[in-house]
Amino acid sequence: MPMNNKILTRMGDGELVSMAAEEVKEDISAATREAAQNAEIPELTADERETLFDIMAEPSRAVSVRPGQEVIVTDDGCSMSFYSGQDSGGVGVSLSRMQAILTYERACAADTTSMGHSDYSFKPVKPIINSEMNEYYSTSMMTTAPFLYGAQPNMGLYFQPDGPHRNPADLLPLGKIKEAQDVQEAAAAQLREDLVYVGKKLNSVGCEGLNLDTAGSAGDADLLAALEAVEELRKTAPDMPIILGGSGEFVLGMHGEISFKGQQLAGMYPHEQARIAEAAGASIYGVAIGTSTNESLAWNVARAITFVKEAVAAVDIPVHVNVGMGVGGVPMMEAPPIDSVTRASKSLVQIGKADGL
Repeated sequence: MPMNNKILTRMGDGELVSMAAEEVKEDISAATREAAQNAEIPELTADERETLFDIMAEPSRAVSVRPGQEVIVTDDGCSMSFYSGQDSGGVGVSLSRMQAILTYERACAADTTSMGHSDYSFKPVKPIINSEMNEYYSTSMMTTAPFLYGAQPNMGLYFQPDGPHRNPADLLPLGKIKEAQDVQEAAAAQLREDLVYVGKKLNSVGCEGLNLDTAGSAGDADLLAALEAVEELRKTAPDMPIILGGSGEFVLGMHGEISFKGQQLAGMYPHEQARIAEAAGASIYGVAIGTSTNESLAWNVARAITFVKEAVAAVDIPVHVNVGMGVGGVPMMEAPPIDSVTRASKSLVQIGKADGL
């Protein structure tokens, strides 16, 4: 720790700040207390809080776990960063998708690689699935690391003006609760069919892993569609690994009365989300914990660890934590600084016992 008892750290929006050691410790305690109260789970122990403080106070710019504690890193289209524009965190190099994937695998020594449509949602993939199958197959012949296909369920695309169903966001303010619920159920049914259709097609060309990323982004009906799709794909494609990634630490009850296997989805916290994902047949669950931009890095990481630790303990399947732009304790930035990313990652693995990132 610096001799002046000040710790150089970040806020949730990425601002570089200096905090007193006691302030950092207070933030850690306050955050784990809040998470524990909200989800009705245990707080971090005194030893765990002290370990987290040591990680936050470590003067090195980048930190890492101890040898032997390394975990697997999965991704949701990291190779896109090579050819996407700088306005979205990319570097704008003229590479094809295959070239970017191979560069990511071979130059960056990636644990896994992935491919996805530029829109990164399943709805626009369905009309061009034959093209995607061809490119996936060709690229899979060139890769060595596990090669995933990823996209978001993104039920919002099924509502007007992008889709055929009336938008519940228009109906709810009018007090049309039943109508809003009905259109969500109809959209969820269509989404489920599309997820299963695309999943089966990709499985037919030897898909090494399907990533249903950010499930539940449009609320509990969105999550229901993803869970039911996983359950169906597990029957027809039993050997295809399926990652189900969450969209937040709390399932939004946009419908409010949706259930899966007799359990209400609205209001589920990460440990409950992980359990229901396991029950559906998911191979890996991706926990997503939102970052508060006006709180410190220590606060955000402590809160994330509290949720993650309980989720890991609740299931037998691996739990991979979403650690990126505005999730997993990482600041809300297009290109998060390495000091915050490595501290969040080390903490989630060493204290939260995450199986992967």
